[in-house]
Amino acid sequence: MTAPQAGDLVLSQLVHRAVAGPDGRVLGRLADIVVRLRGTELPPVIGIVLEVGRRHVFVPATQIRAWQAEQLMLTSAQLDVRAFERRTGEVLLRADVLGHRLVDVSHATLVRAYDLLLASTEGGLVLGGVRTTRTRRARPGATTAFREWRAFEALIGHEPTVLVRAAFGRLRSLRPAELADLLEDASRDEQAEILALVHQDPELEADVYEELDEHRGSILAARPDAEIARLLTRMHTDDAADAVMDLPTSRRANVLDLLPGGTRAAVASLLSYNETTAGGLMSIEYLAVPGDLEADAALGIVRSARHTPLEAAGTVHLIDVDGRLTGTIPLLRLVQADPHRPLLELADRDPVRVTPDTDLADLALLMADHNLATLPVVDSEGQLLGVITVDDVLPATLPRDWRLRDPAPRPEPRSGE
Repeated sequence: MTAPQAGDLVLSQLVHRAVAGPDGRVLGRLADIVVRLRGTELPPVIGIVLEVGRRHVFVPATQIRAWQAEQLMLTSAQLDVRAFERRTGEVLLRADVLGHRLVDVSHATLVRAYDLLLASTEGGLVLGGVRTTRTRRARPGATTAFREWRAFEALIGHEPTVLVRAAFGRLRSLRPAELADLLEDASRDEQAEILALVHQDPELEADVYEELDEHRGSILAARPDAEIARLLTRMHTDDAADAVMDLPTSRRANVLDLLPGGTRAAVASLLSYNETTAGGLMSIEYLAVPGDLEADAALGIVRSARHTPLEAAGTVHLIDVDGRLTGTIPLLRLVQADPHRPLLELADRDPVRVTPDTDLADLALLMADHNLATLPVVDSEGQLLGVITVDDVLPATLPRDWRLRDPAPRPEPRSGE
């Protein structure tokens, strides 16, 4: 927490304050304060926006002799009367931040800026702290004490400045699921700003879209078909298929046609199943090795499987030459086994498995009854088609309104982290 110190100022007490020249004659009133972003350092105050009649002009901080008095005092009454225009990297504290929503990065939630603290340093004033109110799910809470500005990411709506911040934006420290939750809560303009930052990292962007739920269709639909197709190629196939289904019906065929041939065929095969069955939920990216290998050879294949989703990587599936499932081995058991041990000696030769038409409720019951993190899906001939993971069926075990719950508080990082 940040408590005001001697020399610190609070924005709400400065707005509309009179601004006078050296002789005490009032020149206008303070309309806003301008700070400049500078990486991870606290933004310095570079000047004010002075309201003179109906005009707004810029006064540099170096021209302000006294901030603390009942009226701000300037060193000179000479003003640059050109209309103020914001430059890239500049933030207007009243127009852009005060009363607007911020991302509380340490708690991965949206809050509203109730007031701002300008801290006095040897180099001048800096934007030091923020007092906020909670806004999640439209249930605002009480205002907080001032917290350091670096705990937040402002959503300022100025596109050139958004791109400047992308190189050091604090949103990159959040997990994809946390970013997806922010997008679910955000307004359309806020979504656009968060996505602009996320877009700078294509892999992170794909991960975030995989985590989106109810708003994914509307967010995707705002992008051109070619951009959607490029995004889908970076997503896991089952998530890409879900994303296609979230699009308006009139656009699905166009997006599919723009996918690379292999991706298009894989996504189309998943779309042929009912989305509430094992076939519609399964991933076709999993670990599978020939069943006649030894442990060391199987581990070599596993090491080269760079694109297998982590949630599906806990189980190695054994298949015969026709692709039929012959057993499963937990990855840990394989790692710990003698390198020359035959896989069939390590495997569960009769694993629990389901067919593509198994419904979601049955999948959840099977995985709970047998303590399974993954569940293979086979056709009528026993050929391995895909794998169900626990995150696919977890929604079936949660209340319908689970997204309306406030998130559990994140533990504060230990000193030095």
